[in-house]
Amino acid sequence: QVQLVESGGGLVQAGGSLRLSCAASESINSFNRMGWYRQAPGNQRELVAGITSGGSTNYADSVKGRFTISRDSAKNLVHLQMNSLKPEDTAVYYCAADGLFRFWGQGTQVTVSS
Repeated sequence: QVQLVESGGGLVQAGGSLRLSCAASESINSFNRMGWYRQAPGNQRELVAGITSGGSTNYADSVKGRFTISRDSAKNLVHLQMNSLKPEDTAVYYCAADGLFRFWGQGTQVTVSS
């Protein structure tokens, strides 16, 4: 099964930026969609952004205009550029690959200080 490894998380001040990356162990073109999810303490995991194999994207309303998802199929990478970060963006961010099943990465912590 595919292995997904996230990187790029960390501590940033409100208004700052981070770029998350997800490295897949096999071709991301074999999945219908790649996505980023997040889970804050006490909350359910929620979709942040998704990108299909055809390049169509969708975003949670809370991040529209601030976050951008992209894919590099040649390198099997998916990125999440996060700008204008807010304290409420603090969460563990997970990469997911959707095919017949959904596969998850181990997550990366993003903490936004006020």
